[in-house]
Amino acid sequence: MNKPFSQACENNKDPILSVLRRVFNRPCKVLEIGSGTGQHAVYFATHLPHVSWQPSDLAIHLPGINSWLDDARLENIKAPIALDINHKPWPVSHVEAVFTANTLHIMSWESVRVFIQSLGETMQSGAKFCCYGPFNVGGAYTSESNARFDIWLKEQDSLSAIRDLDAVVSLTNDAGIQLLENIEMPAHNKLLVLEKT
Repeated sequence: MNKPFSQACENNKDPILSVLRRVFNRPCKVLEIGSGTGQHAVYFATHLPHVSWQPSDLAIHLPGINSWLDDARLENIKAPIALDINHKPWPVSHVEAVFTANTLHIMSWESVRVFIQSLGETMQSGAKFCCYGPFNVGGAYTSESNARFDIWLKEQDSLSAIRDLDAVVSLTNDAGIQLLENIEMPAHNKLLVLEKT
């Protein structure tokens, strides 16, 4: 099959990697939630050989992810697993580290709540969580491009939207996951580094 491709993944992989090198600096198993095309999984596993990368997504996306994994033939990437955040219990436990990119704005707010709650239930104490994407701050867009993107999102799905940073952090706090860093990224995105306490 033709490999799925995301230009956004291509654009943001190096800025994200620069943070992941620092946060995932010890051997650990990273659960990627919403692996999408599989591009990030292959790129980060290639450049973080000490990390065991576990891709996951809805079952419909697994063949595309596998097409990237088959070409890459990396020892430190696991076969992708089907994970629907809304279906509990998740097929994972004692999670050592989590990465997700551009997922919170393409799910409903109720799904964001379930997602964060489930993270709190499955992450080990001391586990790190890196969450990349666009966020509003104080209920306001951080750029004109994000405002246009939010309109486009809602046209695709009325339940999708750029999420407010404070509202997300309130959910993580309730789940016992503390914000450590809020890193400004290119193209008006952020990378949040959090830790399960």
